[in-house]
Amino acid sequence: MAPFWSPEPHHLLVSFLVLLLSLLFCFIKLRSPKTVPNLPTEWPLVGMLPSVVANLHHFHDYTTAFLAASGSSFVFRGPAMHFFITCDPANVRHIFVSNFTNYPKGEEFAAIFDAMGNSFFNADGESWRRQRGRVQHLISSPQLLAYMARCCRDKLEKGLLPFLARMDSLTPFDMQDLFTRFTFDMTAMSVFGVDPGLLTADMPPVIVPDAMEAVMDVGFFRNMVPVSCWKLMKRLKIGPERKLAAAQLELCRFVTEMMEKRGDGSVHMDEEQENSNVEIVSSYIHDPEYIDDQGKPNGFMYATLINYMFAGRDTVGTTLTWLFYNLIKHPHIVSSIRRELAPIAMHKANNSTTMVTFEPEETEPLVYLHAALFESMRLYPPGPIERKMVMTDDVLPSGHKVQRGETILISLYSMGRMEGVWGKDCREYRPERWVKEDGKLVYVPSYKFLAFNAGPRSCLGKNISVVQMKSVVAAMVWNFDFEMVGGYVVEPKPSVVLKMKNGLWAKILKRRIG
Repeated sequence: MAPFWSPEPHHLLVSFLVLLLSLLFCFIKLRSPKTVPNLPTEWPLVGMLPSVVANLHHFHDYTTAFLAASGSSFVFRGPAMHFFITCDPANVRHIFVSNFTNYPKGEEFAAIFDAMGNSFFNADGESWRRQRGRVQHLISSPQLLAYMARCCRDKLEKGLLPFLARMDSLTPFDMQDLFTRFTFDMTAMSVFGVDPGLLTADMPPVIVPDAMEAVMDVGFFRNMVPVSCWKLMKRLKIGPERKLAAAQLELCRFVTEMMEKRGDGSVHMDEEQENSNVEIVSSYIHDPEYIDDQGKPNGFMYATLINYMFAGRDTVGTTLTWLFYNLIKHPHIVSSIRRELAPIAMHKANNSTTMVTFEPEETEPLVYLHAALFESMRLYPPGPIERKMVMTDDVLPSGHKVQRGETILISLYSMGRMEGVWGKDCREYRPERWVKEDGKLVYVPSYKFLAFNAGPRSCLGKNISVVQMKSVVAAMVWNFDFEMVGGYVVEPKPSVVLKMKNGLWAKILKRRIG
């Protein structure tokens, strides 16, 4: 057998040593009494990497500061790293819409998120177009949409609201954990037709959601270090890469378990069974591209189903957490939402002990509730960063030149905090900015409000997720009062998904209406 190091080029070891050197610079920098400047300091050999690592604990706010100082775009240079970072809407429109084909996700993106395999999250070109067409056809099905709405309503009425009712004693609980459980169960029901039961009375451990979070956390780490560094760590099975390997195994185990519970261990079903199933997996289980010679799910199906789980869970769960953070801080906005709900609710409840829920068709026309949701997503987009690769040399509207093979990072988090985009009150949570004088919703182009992506890769599940979130928020706001628990800092964690580092701890009290 060949020696362990022989297949790897020497630059892997060099890159690893460079990273250690950068950490030493970070230590020196953190010990220095000098305040951190808005723009990253560029060091010899290691470039700007030490400055970024030193501020990794508040990366999104740090990025916002230096983008504001540099006019919304910035070139980052590090060891074997060269990123163009922007939050300029004109650049975003060019990259995501006008010149879309020149800015794919790229092979390096697919390598970073290898847990998604060749699914539509990673795919480019013809593979992406084919998979997207299939997803678009699938989620436009009235049967599937009705089933997903039923899954949301059932989990709300039988899981979320009963849990909140049990907590009606001002006992602190983590709302982020609650929404994680709720959206995970709801998404699994839509994908597999099986309820994993994370939001039940016994509240079992969130092993699979934690594995999903690890994928996003390590994905962020891989974005922040030279490729050769994380690949070396992967080969040695150390650090974050060891955590990721365990997470990927757990996700595959979960898919296997769900398929077995629904009876698809070997995906042969009779005609009656096939016609009765409307969940997402049922449209894949007979496709030769997604099964092996024995009729069992292959790697492509596993990756695709995991992709659906991420798409459904992360957007809704993360958005709901930040929305309630904003609502608890602004009780007058809660009052405005309740005034909008009152004409609907007054016809539903016969006494003060009845839980009131709202149907999608009832919440769909509620403009202020919609504005409160979008305003929270403006400040706290569930996916705070997008990554693109340059196919051919180009000049962006900002005047910056980008070269073939270069990486572009788009900061959605920073865009929501740019005065030039949203005005001097850009850091304020103010739903009124989304409402016109005539009471209608303000139209904001997707390249300015990028929470649901823009252009050909815009989110196909946008309408579904908005309907789900509005129904959940309406029921929670109408039936309960919430109060924040003090003594800890609410801040985003450095990850590909904008989760809260310390959760969202709150107390709850059942409203007495009438």
